Amino acid sequence: MYQRFAEQRIGEALADTPVVLIIGPRRAGKTTLARKMQTQGRTYITLDDQGFLDAARNDPGGFIRGLDSAIIDEVQRAPELLLSIKQSIDEDYRPGRFLLTGSANLMTLPKVADSLAGRMETIELLPLAQAEIAGRPPTFIDTLFKGAFGRVSPAKRGEDLTQAVLAGGFPEAISREQEKRRIAWARSYLKAVLVRDIREIAEIEKLTELPEFLDLLAQCSGRVVNYSKIGEGVGITYKTSQRYIALLEQLFLIARLPSWGARRLPRMVKAPKLHFIDSCLLCAAGGISAHRVAADRTLFGPLLESHVFSEVMKHIAVSDTSVSPFHFRNRLGHEVDIVLERADGMIAGIEVKAGATMRTSDFVGLRALQEAAGEQFAYGVVLYDGEDFIPFGERLGAAPLSSLWR
Repeated sequence: MYQRFAEQRIGEALADTPVVLIIGPRRAGKTTLARKMQTQGRTYITLDDQGFLDAARNDPGGFIRGLDSAIIDEVQRAPELLLSIKQSIDEDYRPGRFLLTGSANLMTLPKVADSLAGRMETIELLPLAQAEIAGRPPTFIDTLFKGAFGRVSPAKRGEDLTQAVLAGGFPEAISREQEKRRIAWARSYLKAVLVRDIREIAEIEKLTELPEFLDLLAQCSGRVVNYSKIGEGVGITYKTSQRYIALLEQLFLIARLPSWGARRLPRMVKAPKLHFIDSCLLCAAGGISAHRVAADRTLFGPLLESHVFSEVMKHIAVSDTSVSPFHFRNRLGHEVDIVLERADGMIAGIEVKAGATMRTSDFVGLRALQEAAGEQFAYGVVLYDGEDFIPFGERLGAAPLSSLWR
């Protein structure tokens, strides 16, 4: 069993907060992590059990009234429980009373967010980070802002790197040695989410459109979102395309990465980028395989960028350093794949390169970001398929992709 970075943070939150909510995609390890807390005297209830689910929906007040301290798994299946939890907490404000898990991002619903404001801490649990798989601490965010990179040996490179990216981070996927078995699991996972989970959070008239819509999104992963163009591919409107993307984001299949400086600086592309949360799911939706990547290496670049985005998001979720993720692209076409803005306004940039050879031209986007950020620019790095750290000027350098988990 892997040691999850979030475990310590969950324990800290339960020690001083009445309600703790673990959110993230299905099968990412939320239930396993929550049940580890059952030994502390908490009753475990899963709303995947039809009996518990019916009771919670029919009489949420009575359901919660009978609980002193509990773990409630998959709480998004009965969001009406949250108001009853609020009432129970207001009567008995002890920390650690309720540990909830959800496979849909309930905090995107205004009524839910308002009902437990100030009473609940939310912790995101995504699929396994490469650092968790390797059993190493999550140090990348601090390393990036300090520019404290060095040589990584042995680094995961070439074919080993490709295989790690294709496998993604879901425990059940990486446990399968054969690629065809991983893809079979991922396709089954996507089908279950699109058929079952979508119905629980929204009323959608044409569910048959969603698989094809998701396939189209797989072709756009790592690109700036064009809602109209994506919608046209399946015959839906701009607004419906926006709605579908928001729903898939709520279920942790995809994420939108906003543009840095869009509100403050002129000549910036304002549209967000789109990424899949897990690279194995991206492969399943986009029909990407090791054979296809070997035959057409251009497929690997966008796949690697989404993989790195996912890795960075996993580090952000547990980092003591508060940062917000963005992308950067100006009207001249200079871009940086990932921009992190620290709470104090300092900026760090990450450019992702699938190759092993570095050139000065690989830093054009980072230099444009450095100029735009001015004194707020902390550091810019190109992550590449190598072992050595290579400085490329003031506060700029190339570092191995393995720096993400070393």
